[in-house]
This record gives sequence, C-alpha cells and structure tokens, in this order.
Amino acid sequence: MNANRRTTSEAEPDGSDRHEGSARALARLALLCVAGAVASVVAGAGQWFILLLGLAGLALTGAGIWWALAHRGVARLLGALLALAAPVGVLILYAVSGLWPVAVTALALWAAALACARSALRRLRKPHGVRSRSVRPPRRPVLIMNPRSGGGKVSRHGLAERAEALGARVMMLDLDAGPDAVTLARRAVAEGADLLGVAGGDGTQALVAGVAAEHGVPFVVLAAGTRNHLAMDLGLDRDHPVSGLDALSDGVELRIDLGDVAGRPFVNTVSFGAYAEIVQSPDYRDAKAATALDHLPGLLVGETGTVLDVETDDARVHAPQTLLVSNNPYGRADPLGGGRRPRLDGGKLGVIAIRVEGAAQAAELALRGERASSITSLTSRRVVVNADDELIPVAVDGEALTLPPPVVCTVRPGALRVRVPRHRPGASYVAPSVDWRRVVRLALGHDPLPIRTNQEQSDA
Repeated sequence: MNANRRTTSEAEPDGSDRHEGSARALARLALLCVAGAVASVVAGAGQWFILLLGLAGLALTGAGIWWALAHRGVARLLGALLALAAPVGVLILYAVSGLWPVAVTALALWAAALACARSALRRLRKPHGVRSRSVRPPRRPVLIMNPRSGGGKVSRHGLAERAEALGARVMMLDLDAGPDAVTLARRAVAEGADLLGVAGGDGTQALVAGVAAEHGVPFVVLAAGTRNHLAMDLGLDRDHPVSGLDALSDGVELRIDLGDVAGRPFVNTVSFGAYAEIVQSPDYRDAKAATALDHLPGLLVGETGTVLDVETDDARVHAPQTLLVSNNPYGRADPLGGGRRPRLDGGKLGVIAIRVEGAAQAAELALRGERASSITSLTSRRVVVNADDELIPVAVDGEALTLPPPVVCTVRPGALRVRVPRHRPGASYVAPSVDWRRVVRLALGHDPLPIRTNQEQSDA
C-alpha cells in the first residue's frame, strides 16, 4: 500500500457495553463513598459543624487571597494572614476537639467519590478521532531554532547537530540582529523547503505555523520552549525535545486548527485583561511575581486597565478582568487547573472570562471552582473584543502585544498540517468536571447522557 495514503484513527474508544457497565459500577461506588462521607460526619460529630467549619475555612482562605491580591499595604498583609490563618485554624480546631479522625475519614471518602465519579464519566466520553496519515520523510526539511528559548534547550540537547545529522537544514534565530522567524520561514519555503519546524517557545511556533499553513507545507514542533502547550496537547515528550525529530524519519501527519487574532496566527491562547496588562511591563520577565503583585490591585478593582467588551457567537460579556481565548476549548474552566485541550481539531475557540468583584465572590470561587458565578465558559467560532482605548494590551501565545480595537479572534479549521513522531507518549487524559446529576442517572441504570466539556454544556 502506498505509504502516504494510509490513514489511522486516533479516536478514543467508544461507549461499548463493557465501558458502560464499568461506568455504572463506578458511579454506584461514587455514591456509596458520598454516603459514607456523610455518615462519618453525622456519626462522628453528631452535627454538621465539622463540615461547615471546613467550608468556612476554605471560603475565608479565598477571601484572604482576594484581599492580598487586590489591595496594598496593611490590607494586603491582613489578607495574606487570613489566607494562612484560616486553614491552620481549622486544623487546630479539629485537633483540639478530637474531630480530626472524622475529618480525615470524610475527606478521604469524598476524594474517593470524586475519583470514582470522574472515572465513570471518563468511560462515557464521546469519541473524537483525530485522523493521522502515514507520510514519506521530507526531502528538504528546514528547522528554525531559537537558541535562547527554554533557557538554552537547543544547545543543551544538541538539537541542531542531531537535526543536521538527519538531513535537515537548521536556521538559527537571532533575536537581536537577524531576520525574524516569519522572514526565515518565508525564505526557507522560497528556497524549496517541503517541511518547516521550530525549536522554540509557543510564540515562535505560532509565527512559523502561520507560514506553513499559508503555503500548505507540514509543520514540526520541537519542545524547546519553557512550557510548550502545543507540544503537550499534541502528546509530545516535552522533557526530551530530541524525540520530536523522529517526525522527520518516522512521522505521521495530523490536521489541526489554527487560531487567528487580528491577522496574526496563534496555536494556543490569546489573553486579554490582567495577564495581558502585566506582561507589558519591562520588569515582568525578570520579576514575574513582584510585577504581578504591583499591578494587580489597580487591575482587579478597576482603577487601571482597559475595560473590555466581549462579543461571541451567542453571548456578550462586559468588563471581564481576565479573558482567555484558546484555539479549541480547554477540558476544564478551572483557572487554577493548569489547562489542557482534549482536542485540537474541533473548529471552535474556547472562551473563559473571569470577573471577581469582591471578597464574597472570591470565597465562592474557592468553594465552587470552575462552577462559580464569576467564571463564564463557552465556545465560539468568532470572538470580538472591543474597548474605548486606542490600543488593547494582548498576550498572544505569551508574547506581549498591543492591538487596535476591535480585536477579532477566529479559528481556521484544519489549516495546519502537523508532522509528529509515530511513537510518542500521547496527551494525558483531561478529567471531566463531575456532574453529579449524570452520575446519579448512571448509577440508577438510566440511559447515560453523553459526556461533554464545560463549554459544550454552556452551548446546550
């Protein structure tokens, strides 16, 4: 069979009877663990005091963090003390009152219930295959490498030498004097390159990916940046960027989406609001925490920063403090969850908007996480960000920019041909948010409802 015509599916297993049966068993076990947690609280304490005490401590911690971030001086100090004292105080009260065995038992059973519920829902996830196509090795691959990225990963891992040994042409990016990544990529294509690759951060990856998509040549990702979210979601080994070179000799090709913000490509995210404002500071790279603490009070209480007005396909969001637009939605909208995209070929943008207006909402966020009223999570094919200012601070794949409003974000379905190694670790599973209504329905033997992401649920 012709090598460049074979196709394979990288879909997850579908919901067979076996998967459904195990899902029902796990759902029932989850409900038993919940019942056990409730029983331990009632039997051990004789009242709901232990539960209320823990929830109050968590809420006070969230409120304290808000005061520490949104204020300066004495208010910041008091907020930090509250955030530390609340959980410590709860632990001390548990120990003094003799309730700690009950607390430990209840927390362990609750953790087990969440684990079982997520495992049950995982078995019912809808398949969403990403088609991979076997391909012949490129004849004239060109790899653009940023020697500064990731603290010098290109040199540390010997990427240039290893790539050249495989027959690739290496073009080093000189950020001070030489041409930029886009110019180098266009030059490589004009000189006959039949594959473009990048060893660098997500910002550089995006720029070269745009050129690759424009000319229809395959694109290779070498995880030589600090985070490399695209490499993570493609299932590449970020700890060993050299393994990405296997795509040149034994690779398969995927079709994924490419984001566009005001005519500029992005592979991961476009950020507006607090984060985008903070990264504009020249001090951010050398002192991230100190710079953020200095800017956050004004940004969170509305004294400084751009007031945004966001319009999606089906909704309007006014004045979010932080807005994240992603090339395909994240599996969870938890702002502290790290984030991972279950797929890169869904043809939609993910939108997460956060607005916390005071200590009460911060406490709710600590208690409810991604389901808090301060978080808006949805999907859209087009996002328009407007403001009264002449320029809006924007962070595109971590790179600080300013753009004139309206800033339009769109997605180009299947625009990018990505070449990845045939054998790679794979993207780790993104645990779904626990929907207890669905878990109860599953445990009772009713027809299971399909598992959807938070964004899909908001669209329904």
